Amino acid sequence: MRFEQQISACLRRLTALTLSACLFASGLEVSASEQGQTTPSPQQTATTTPPAQSSAAVRIGPDEAVRMALENNLGVQAERLSPQIQEFAVSRALAAYTPELFGNTARSSSTAPPTEFLQTGVAVTTATNFNTNAGVRQQLPWGGNYSVGMTGARRTTDAPRSVFSPQLTSDFAAVYTQPLLQGFTIDSNRYSVLQSRNQQDVVDIQLRERITQTSRAVRNAYFTLVAAISGLEVARQSLDIAKQQLANNQRRVEVGTIAPIENVAAEAEVARTEEDVIVAEGQIEAAQDQLRTLVMNPSQPDFWSVRLEPAEQPVLTPQPIDVDAATRNALANRTDMLQLRKQLDSADIDIKFNRNSTLPAVDVQARYGLTGVGGTQFIYGADPIEGGPPPILATSQRSFSDVLRDVFGNEFRNWSVALNVSYPIGTSAAESALAQSRLRRQQAQVSIRDLEMAIAAEVREAARQVQTSLKRVEATQKARELAERQLEAEEKRVAVGLSDTFRAVQAQRDLAVQKRAELNAIISYNRALVDFEAVQTIPAR
Repeated sequence: MRFEQQISACLRRLTALTLSACLFASGLEVSASEQGQTTPSPQQTATTTPPAQSSAAVRIGPDEAVRMALENNLGVQAERLSPQIQEFAVSRALAAYTPELFGNTARSSSTAPPTEFLQTGVAVTTATNFNTNAGVRQQLPWGGNYSVGMTGARRTTDAPRSVFSPQLTSDFAAVYTQPLLQGFTIDSNRYSVLQSRNQQDVVDIQLRERITQTSRAVRNAYFTLVAAISGLEVARQSLDIAKQQLANNQRRVEVGTIAPIENVAAEAEVARTEEDVIVAEGQIEAAQDQLRTLVMNPSQPDFWSVRLEPAEQPVLTPQPIDVDAATRNALANRTDMLQLRKQLDSADIDIKFNRNSTLPAVDVQARYGLTGVGGTQFIYGADPIEGGPPPILATSQRSFSDVLRDVFGNEFRNWSVALNVSYPIGTSAAESALAQSRLRRQQAQVSIRDLEMAIAAEVREAARQVQTSLKRVEATQKARELAERQLEAEEKRVAVGLSDTFRAVQAQRDLAVQKRAELNAIISYNRALVDFEAVQTIPAR
């Protein structure tokens, strides 16, 4: 038996030397695996049998991928518009305090039968009026409002005993109204401003959450692509090993050392590993699309054809994990917690507004006015004995400038101060709204306590995943070292004729599998670190 093994080993070496000489003569590169001694590394396999390449390739690292995503990702771009939209919502609420100019102009005419005994002998009186006014009014941030206006009018009439016709008048009026109870500390305008600013903070938090979510998704997609490429390298390496074993078996069949039927298993193994290569290539394409849609600008023409190549391999960099500090950080800065606290702030605003609305409406109003009169003034004589309108003895003229001089000269003044009070009888809508807002605040407080427990659990789970992944790396490193020693031992046994190439090929395959397992464990550890950092800012999923 030992003699037959030695002959078989000699035949294998002779065949390998012959093939090497032929390949050398033809100018082709001979790999170590073709000599039946060592297994090509994944990098060598990727060099000799590269995947199908497109016309363009971009090499990026994880940090560069995140930067590209924050510039190109459509979801991030859409979310960045939300703060701008909310700024206009705040501006719209503040527009309630913008001073407003007002004014109107009217012309009218009327006819009426006589209604006074002084109009004896007159069948119809006719009057025409032209009025115009303008001014400014404004709601004030402390609940009050004012209005300042100027009025000008011209009136003509043919009624007897009219003092002026046409009559020119001008009035100036300043009115200020201030709530003393309801509407003093807060009103509908201030309520809208407070709620819109609170919502502006919520929108900023949502943008921060979207950016963190995108960054985490990009890094995970990057690791997925690296793992898929590693899987393809291992699958191709396994295929090369299976093909080598098949070729060795065919040579042994030719020299008569094994029966042809024993070659079927090697052919089946080649077919199986070919399927693994096909599946791995599909996984790479899926990972490419996943990363591409996250980081690239979809408007560029080569969006679907460019290939993204990882420029960095994940490395093992153990980091200390402080669960208590991470939990405190998450409770203070998690976006879902911040949004829930903003809901609590919104409930507080509702309570303040509804509580104020239950108070009596007590408003003080002050008014100060000036007036002036002019036009054509009639001076009448004594009434005739037989009745009829009195005779006009003389007329005098006062122009509109004289009227304005009366107004601005503070000649004819009038003022008033009023106190207006109102209060509903029975249960009001404001009282129901106040009870409702108080329950909503209580609900938000309970939700915050519930979320605090969930956040603590998520942080602890993320920390546990980091520690577990680190232990996996250590275990896979030991397994890879043992696989290397096993392969080295099998190669030595083959060299001295104590083993065959089949066992050496299996050892080579086992080493490739362990290398991939180690890389996957390192990727899992880096994923766990990314999730541990992200869970302190955003929800776990």
